[in-house]
Amino acid sequence: MLVACLDLEGVLVPEIWINVAERTGIDALRLTTRDIADYDELMTHRLRVLDAHGVRLSQIQEVIASMGPLPGAAEFLGWLRERFQVVILSDTFYQFGMPLMAHLGHPTLLCHNLEIAGDRIVGYTLRQHDQKTKAVSALQSLNLRVVATGDSYNDTGMLAQAEAGILFSPPDSVVAAFPQFPVARDYDDLRAEFARAAERVG
Repeated sequence: MLVACLDLEGVLVPEIWINVAERTGIDALRLTTRDIADYDELMTHRLRVLDAHGVRLSQIQEVIASMGPLPGAAEFLGWLRERFQVVILSDTFYQFGMPLMAHLGHPTLLCHNLEIAGDRIVGYTLRQHDQKTKAVSALQSLNLRVVATGDSYNDTGMLAQAEAGILFSPPDSVVAAFPQFPVARDYDDLRAEFARAAERVG
């Protein structure tokens, strides 16, 4: 049995924090895991910026409510689900990610949780450190074979752990740092890479 493990932001939906930055005008929120590989460092930065500017959870959720999948993402996911079991592995939070799942046919989403006080984000709880890689390893322990795709530094652990890993529309810095992974630039490329991987590891 083949399982497809996909990152969410940058693969199926736009980057949430970049959309929040554009809506609020706070450029410091534009940083993502493409810029800062250490997730705890990145989230500490984000929480500090949110607190300094008084940005509330409800404001962020308003931005998310206006977002949808990337063009072609829902169709790609439909194609994939006919051929693989599909799991979304993301470093977002359920309070952000679940509203977006409705646009994608409610696939399984494994991510983290925010700590909320009133309408303020005061912290976060990780499912576990490096949860994407560990999730792939757990699936493999059930004798499942995994093909994984993501776009950023925090995806490369799961790509390396999987039987096949694919970078999707990554920045040049990630391509240069991880030349062992094939690169798909659009969903047609990604379909082709998943099909090749299925033949190789299936």
